[in-house]
Amino acid sequence: MARRLMFVQLKTGFDIDRGPSWIGWVEFNGSWNTARYRGRELRKSGGRRDSNFYDVDTREDFWLSGPKRDRSDTRYGPSTTSVDGDAREAYEEFLAGAPLPGRETG
Repeated sequence: MARRLMFVQLKTGFDIDRGPSWIGWVEFNGSWNTARYRGRELRKSGGRRDSNFYDVDTREDFWLSGPKRDRSDTRYGPSTTSVDGDAREAYEEFLAGAPLPGRETG
């Protein structure tokens, strides 16, 4: 599985981009259609409104994307995004100008 540092936001039950969000390590399968984050199995949603993945067990909608250096990850913020402890060092290096882990070549 490919491992990427990602922005993850819960969409279900929250107004537009007001759901809780995290920066953390997400693992993707070879086709990039299934992701694993914090014990959840997320699948590409293909056409769901305002989300690109959903939890296969709870059916909750999520938005996954690469983090932005300017921290403007939510469209209609402001929003407080938590950084997972095991991702903090890589995220801080990314914010300081290092390539996004897993995407050093593009």
